[in-house]
Amino acid sequence: MSRPPNPLAPVSSASFRETCSHFATGVTVATVCDSEGSPHGLTVTSFVPVSLNPPLISICVDIGSSTHATFLSSPFFAVNILAENQRDLSVGFAAFPEGRFDGVEWDHGETGAPLLQGVLAWLECRVMNRVRAGDHTILVGEVVQAKAGSGKPLLHFRRGYHALAREL
Repeated sequence: MSRPPNPLAPVSSASFRETCSHFATGVTVATVCDSEGSPHGLTVTSFVPVSLNPPLISICVDIGSSTHATFLSSPFFAVNILAENQRDLSVGFAAFPEGRFDGVEWDHGETGAPLLQGVLAWLECRVMNRVRAGDHTILVGEVVQAKAGSGKPLLHFRRGYHALAREL
């Protein structure tokens, strides 16, 4: 008779990834400027509102990302919430190690963080805390500027992009 696996052992990375892919999320591009004012960014699906008072959000940045050091060194960052027609923007910020801003229209926000044009919404944040967690760094930011437009969000579910079909 075989024994069940140790209930305290973590699941495999593959099992964890597959299971988490069943959680539908919005798609964001987190952006930051380096000390010389050059923009950097990456696609982030691990964006979470944390607190209303004060207004806090969190994002997770992979320590293997080419932008990790820039996010750690900057006092400000922005979260750009993508609209349903911005799949290519998400793919570009996820796939390209360099040149992610090539051909992308953006402006400096009041904090200096890059704000992408045409997004559904954006939040500018002051870094309040950085926490190393496994192979990512969690950035907690206090929202100091925010703007929401109209439209529908780009969604990510089971490793693919989707749009809202209808409201229930």
